[in-house]
Amino acid sequence: MHLSLCIIVKNEELLLPQCLSSVADVVDEIVVLDTGSTDRTIEIAQQFDAKVHNFTWCNDFSAARNKALKYVTGDWILVLDADETLTPSIVPQLLQAIKSDSHLLINLVRDEVGAEQSPYSLVSRLFRNHPDISFSRPYHALVDDSVSLIITREPHWQIGYLPDVAILHEGYQKQAIAHHNKFAKAQAAMEGFLATHPTDPYVCSKLGALYIESGKITQGIELLQRGLASNPSDQILYELHYHLGIACTQTGNFDQARHHYHAATQLPIYPMLKIGAYNNLGSLLKASGDLPAALAAYTTTLEIDPNFAVGHYNRGMTLKALGLFNDAIASYGRALDLKPNYAEAYQNLGVVLLKIGKIQDSLTAFDRALVLHEQNNPAEAQRLRQGLQEMGFG
Repeated sequence: MHLSLCIIVKNEELLLPQCLSSVADVVDEIVVLDTGSTDRTIEIAQQFDAKVHNFTWCNDFSAARNKALKYVTGDWILVLDADETLTPSIVPQLLQAIKSDSHLLINLVRDEVGAEQSPYSLVSRLFRNHPDISFSRPYHALVDDSVSLIITREPHWQIGYLPDVAILHEGYQKQAIAHHNKFAKAQAAMEGFLATHPTDPYVCSKLGALYIESGKITQGIELLQRGLASNPSDQILYELHYHLGIACTQTGNFDQARHHYHAATQLPIYPMLKIGAYNNLGSLLKASGDLPAALAAYTTTLEIDPNFAVGHYNRGMTLKALGLFNDAIASYGRALDLKPNYAEAYQNLGVVLLKIGKIQDSLTAFDRALVLHEQNNPAEAQRLRQGLQEMGFG
């Protein structure tokens, strides 16, 4: 089976080398559709023996992706963006999966690097080179609609997924979002689509979430509730409940927020996708004083993904509140093993070490927290420094 990479780009000279390097020894063909680069993007693509084609950008990702598909010659197609890389560990599973005679689409788990709340998503990025597969929607373009139609006509096809993380996505880093003006582009494209597809649950979910993140809470809730009423799939239903949980928390409707997070955790979807709901539910339970239930929620996130650093940190915070200081220290330590520059973990580790009388170890942890806060959050560094001075450690 021959595998082709398909990617659309514009001015991605900084990210493209890492992306293409991750697949250079995996795929048999690299197809790059350039939408107007003025930097070294095309030159870099050619260095990887890519077949480069040009496309006039029309504010429609589906149109661009569908054009790129026309140039692909492989039996299977892997789709990446320039800010994504394929994980080396997934390669044997991926190459074995495309030998299947029954799968039309294989979903891949994507690690949303830098996303503070929901660390994983499931993306439809590996599929057979079938003539009727095409992307739809101008933003967050997907092949799912066309795949569903094909399976209706040709029921012998199946949809599968690889259980381990296949793609690392850097696009949710705050600086990346700001650099590419992602919010504005996404909002414009999705609002245009919504005007002609007012009950599309996927766009209701994505645009509603974007509204909430940008402070348009009322508009966001209206769209998310509209999506709930539009017979969404389980995966989209999860996202709708998850983002409604965030919105209700922001408006102070904590009981309703807990309802939405609980509903999200009960859906029969891939467990890694539910970590965000369990984590946020734990935060609500902790804030309400139900520490045992909060601890259970955070523990569930770690049962799903033992490498979830935020889960270890939140579990440590709950153990600290329960007075289980040694267990809290262990949780903070595990969070720091996974995320060595975790300033908040160092700071709260310092607090617990101080409580049990390990003053020198505590000051060492505080010093490390101060260094990290100075780099990323000077105001917090100043608050911590003032607090230490008030305790006589200045």
